[in-house]
Amino acid sequence: MALSNYKTRRIRIIFIVYWFLLAYIVVALIFWFIELNQQNQQMAQYKTEQLKKDDPQYYIQIQKIESAQKAKTGQYIGEGSIFLFLILTGGFYIARALRRQFRQDQQQQNFMMAITHELKTPIAVTKLNLETLQKRKLDETQQQRLIQNTIQETNRLNALCNNMLLASQIEAGAYRITREETNLSDLVNECVNDFTIRFPQRTVNKEIHNELFINGDKLQLQMAINNLIDNAIKYSPKDSLVFVSLKKENNLINLSIKDEGKGIAADEKQKVFDKFYRISNKEAKGTGLGLYLTKKIAQQHKAKIFVTNNTPSGSSFTILFKNDI
Repeated sequence: MALSNYKTRRIRIIFIVYWFLLAYIVVALIFWFIELNQQNQQMAQYKTEQLKKDDPQYYIQIQKIESAQKAKTGQYIGEGSIFLFLILTGGFYIARALRRQFRQDQQQQNFMMAITHELKTPIAVTKLNLETLQKRKLDETQQQRLIQNTIQETNRLNALCNNMLLASQIEAGAYRITREETNLSDLVNECVNDFTIRFPQRTVNKEIHNELFINGDKLQLQMAINNLIDNAIKYSPKDSLVFVSLKKENNLINLSIKDEGKGIAADEKQKVFDKFYRISNKEAKGTGLGLYLTKKIAQQHKAKIFVTNNTPSGSSFTILFKNDI
């Protein structure tokens, strides 16, 4: 954490120094233009004073001096404008890169804080459950409850590790998608059943049309579905409903996951798919990778993903797959 704060402060200092140097360069360029133009005027005045007024060519020479002065001034303006344009253009791109780096550092710092919490929690719960089973004599019901809770936390830890691994592979271009004929109906059913077992206190309704197939990577598709269902459960009250639907519309397969939470503000609807981005609801857990990966997976399957408001409250995430089988 101290190292991250140090990097953030260093970037801020670099940003301030950069703007100071850029301003200094622009002011220096303007100063030299003024100096050169004044020197040009003085040289023209000096040449004019050297002329003899009784010379028949006097007015012609005056015109030549004035033309040369104007040409020199135009040269200074042209060259100065080009240099100023190049400086400001380069400054703009450098400033944008610095802002992007600063924003990424802040996002990574938030991610490290979130991931530390997300990793420690299931590990601590699992350790506590196992120690309880080891040290105490519990009846069968209590044992099964602790075991079930431990399995839930282990699955949560496994999903988190899978998200981080896939994110790093996608960023490095190392993941090669494996396309195969996939029964999306069965896959969605399996994911919903898994969450029903993991969260028996939550109500997950489903409307899944049978025998809907697509060409895709089964592992990636399963991860995308799990991320959306997990997101719906995470950002909605415990007594609310989560609805999962899969149906065919025209030549598209529509996968929709709806929740009854607080919903997402209009200005955040596109940001939620950014890497490490988390909405303003600070009570919910997460690393900001789930929706980012889900969008990447949708793009790799040439599908469209978007979020809309649910009625009467909450959010609705939809993925539209091409029915290419």
